[in-house]
Amino acid sequence: MATLNGKPVSADDLLPLALTNVGHFTSMRVDADGSIRGLALHLERLTRDCTIVWSAALDIGRVRECVRQALEGQTLPCVVRVTIYDPGIEMGHPAAANEPHILVSVRGAGTLPPAPLRAQSQVYERDLPQVKHTGLFGALYTRSSAQRADYDDALFVGRDGFVSEGGTWNVAFVDQAGTVVWPEAPVLPGVTMALLQQRGDHRTATVTLEQAKGMAAAFATNTSIGVRPLASIDDTEFPVDHPVLRQLQETYLSIPGEIL
Repeated sequence: MATLNGKPVSADDLLPLALTNVGHFTSMRVDADGSIRGLALHLERLTRDCTIVWSAALDIGRVRECVRQALEGQTLPCVVRVTIYDPGIEMGHPAAANEPHILVSVRGAGTLPPAPLRAQSQVYERDLPQVKHTGLFGALYTRSSAQRADYDDALFVGRDGFVSEGGTWNVAFVDQAGTVVWPEAPVLPGVTMALLQQRGDHRTATVTLEQAKGMAAAFATNTSIGVRPLASIDDTEFPVDHPVLRQLQETYLSIPGEIL
């Protein structure tokens, strides 16, 4: 059951979020030992985005308490999502909403890493990409469009022609020299991306779709999937067992988690 500020959430509580879709969130994988990789980064994201979206401070101690409560009795591993929104928001006066509430929901977690991903390139740019916000219509529409074309997900290409990110994941590439390349573009600063960048000699660069298809390998990252190889972009196939990908997967799994 989802909770709002530590209490069971009602349909009336969720109605403002459903009707306005204004809020922000983070999703965290809780491993079998109860630890969370990148916990501090997730909490920093919630604090930062709360200031941007609500012009308000967030009680991180209260967030921790609500998450711990929601995890009681849950089967691990799992994925816990913390959504911050104001049930008092009105469509005509959104600026008046500045009392962030803490919605916590829990779902099962799959094995790491999941099967390789087949992506279809699509021209799309997320609104306010630096914030992990609840406005997912565009991202999910491109995902459904890709799936109707027999792909797994969409890879976003900006109107400037440069690759940015995936539907709900960051993307990176391994160039022909074996270096990891992250796209230099307006993207969500992912926690998994940050953890990997802290532990490797990576670089950032603008990447066109043509350049992306000329890379030695490609992969997606987020807290739910870890490091997931891309099997293809459009009709261009990539090796899913590239040694750099295996090294990245091992690096990610070796990162110690933090306890709530």
